[in-house]
This record gives sequence, structure tokens and C-alpha cells, in this order.
Amino acid sequence: MLRLMKRGMLILLTSICMMLTGISMLAQDMPSDYQEVLKSLDRKGDFKAGVLKVNIPRSDLKITIQGVPTPTPFGFGGWIALTKAADGSDVMMGDLVLLQEEVNSVMSALLDNGIDVTALHNHFFWDEPHVFYMHVHGMGKAADLARRVKPGLDLIGHVLSPAAKPFPATGTPLDTEKLAKIAGHAGEQTGAVYKITVGRDDLAMKEHGAVINARMGLNTWAAFFGTQEDAVVAGDVAMLENEVTPVLKTLRKNGLDVVAIHHHMTEDRPMVIFLHYWGRGPAQKLAAAFKAALDELGKGGTAHGMGR
Repeated sequence: MLRLMKRGMLILLTSICMMLTGISMLAQDMPSDYQEVLKSLDRKGDFKAGVLKVNIPRSDLKITIQGVPTPTPFGFGGWIALTKAADGSDVMMGDLVLLQEEVNSVMSALLDNGIDVTALHNHFFWDEPHVFYMHVHGMGKAADLARRVKPGLDLIGHVLSPAAKPFPATGTPLDTEKLAKIAGHAGEQTGAVYKITVGRDDLAMKEHGAVINARMGLNTWAAFFGTQEDAVVAGDVAMLENEVTPVLKTLRKNGLDVVAIHHHMTEDRPMVIFLHYWGRGPAQKLAAAFKAALDELGKGGTAHGMGR
């Protein structure tokens, strides 16, 4: 019996040693540059399947969905991930969980540091507080990516909600002729709203031989409401993939908030991304911001669609 007990103890100790050795080897397997990324970002993460995953959980938020308290792992664990490309550089992707007041501040910080924003949307209805998910992308050396993404990550949890500003009941009516001249396109008046719609005919898109034009939803638009001194604008921008980042930078530079980035169609050729935005200010300034975004479209020349 004593011999069996000693043998059992030996097997147990051996197993523990092997387990500890395995853990040590896993830790040592993380590339040194990835260990530095975790230190630089002051975040926790792990290295598996050739991927460094950096955790950015929103454990600071107490979120309910239809009144149900939901823990962070339920869908509020943001992250960025890095993996090696064939040339030894790194590809970074990520999904950040953001309050609506954080979205555009974080977006600007990322864009200003050469990180691309590739999608922006919600995952839930009836969530309180309301959260959005921002997908990001970057390429380069691990240390440089960490440096570039850090300013955006550091803003998470530290952006104040803007104070509500009453909308004026009186003022100078919208000068629609002036807005059309600034935008370079005439619009249509529907009640108190003036809307300018610009098609993407340059994309020559077809579906089963049918031309997909502005009336079919392939367009960029801006809707104005309010007074000449204090107006709001909302709209949509139809972009090719290589136009997304320039348009985002232009909108943010001109003070417009981006509220969604997503597809409207599937199997479209070329692929078209749609961006929804919102802004408030003097009507002429809003029109100029819309025109600046329009000017970023079509720079790459005509892109012909693949008819189906």
C-alpha cells in the first residue's frame, strides 16, 4: 500500500511539473515584440494560434438589455489582435465597444494615427447605455501599431457626453440656393427639409443587366433642417473601399459625426460601403462639409461593375 501511495505521489508531482513546464513554454512562445505590445498598451492578453489578442473589456459599464443586467463576457469584451504577415510585419484587426459619445473622439484619434476604421454598427436593441462596435484595421510593425492605436484606446471610458443645446424656434430660413451652389448640386424641398442627392453613376453598377442608379439607392445625400444660422444635417455617403478612410477623415475634420459604416447590398461589384453621418452648425458650414466629402469620391477613376 505504501509503495502504491509513493508511486501515486510521484505521478502527481510529475504531472504538476509537466503542467507548469507547459505553461512556462506557452509564455515563452509569445514573441518578445508582442510582450512589449501588452506592456505599451498596459493591457492583458494572450498568444494562441499565432495571434496576440489584447483584451479591451467594458467592465466599467453596467449594461442592461430590455432591463436584463448583462455581464461583460455576454458581448461587451472589446479587443484588438495582431498576427504576422508573410513579410514579418503585422496585421492588426479589432472590435472596440464604445458609448455613442466616445465613437467619434476615438475614431478621430485612430484616423489621425494611421489606423483604418472599417465598420461601425450596433449589436443590440434596447441596451442601456447604448453601445456601438467599431472595427479597426492596421498594418506595420507591432511596436508601431501599438503606438498608433494607443491614443484611441486611452480615450475609452474618458469621453464626456456633450451638453444638449436647445434648437432655435426662429431664425433665417434655409437659403437653399446658396446650399445648392456650395454643394455643386441642386436638391429638393419636402416640407421643412431640403435634401441634396448625388448618384454614383461613375460606378456603372448593374444587377442582372439592370442599371443600379441613384433611384435604386446607389447615392450620396444630405438632408438639411433648421435655420441658416443653426441647422442640422444627416446623410449617407456611398463609397468604394479605397474612399472610406479619406471620407472619414474629411467628415471628422469638418466637424461631422459618423454614426454608421456598413453594407447596403451583397454581391455588389465593385463593393460599395455606406456611411451615415450627422452634424449641427451654420447651414453653409454643413454644406461645405458635405461638399468636401463629395470631393473625395471618384478620385480613382471610373470603376466598372460586374454585371450579373
